[in-house]
Amino acid sequence: MRPFGLNQIYLYDQAVDMRKSFEGLSRLIESSHPGKLLTGSLFLFLNQRRNLIKILYWEGDGFAIWYKRLEQGTYSGCFHAHKELSRQQFTMLLEGVVPQRLNKRFSLSK
Repeated sequence: MRPFGLNQIYLYDQAVDMRKSFEGLSRLIESSHPGKLLTGSLFLFLNQRRNLIKILYWEGDGFAIWYKRLEQGTYSGCFHAHKELSRQQFTMLLEGVVPQRLNKRFSLSK
């Protein structure tokens, strides 16, 4: 798996049936993010109980799916308001970190 140097990370904003595979997830992406399917971005999908995550991404010659099931607990719901995640937010989501706040103290770019 080499998706960590990718451009953008999108979190699908609704619960998804985890029986969906490449075709079903691709249709969801095209309906919510037209034209971004083959850009190399990561697309994250959570189930309703928030204990399963699927990540779909284009590797240049085909799609790949990464799938994870938690044995205990759930993925944090605090990122669900964001449609696009930063790499830091993505890592926190996968690691189970629940931040107290989601805004930065400062920004170097103005």
